[in-house]
Amino acid sequence: MAMNKIQKSDTVVVLAGKEKGKTGVVQKLDGDYAVVEGLNMLTHYVKRDQQRGTEGALKKMEAPIHLSNLAYYDTKEKKPVKIGFKVLSDGAKIRYNKRTKKEVGK
Repeated sequence: MAMNKIQKSDTVVVLAGKEKGKTGVVQKLDGDYAVVEGLNMLTHYVKRDQQRGTEGALKKMEAPIHLSNLAYYDTKEKKPVKIGFKVLSDGAKIRYNKRTKKEVGK
């Protein structure tokens, strides 16, 4: 499986769309899409169900954003950064910040 430049629990900044410039934490990855906490909110109507005894309601939920519209956000530099990959001598593949050459994430 290929390693993504953006992973779960990364802080990201939105590069395009109605949420451009806002930052958030990735909650879930699904293929080429990510769900970012508190961003790209939509309102979903939940129908009333008499059998289960639930009432109808308007529910706010996050919609997925394509990974091409997100960039890793370095909280120390307060800037979006480019991510690269390195293979260490022991064979482990890691992500690193291309500007500072430091390891990113775990």
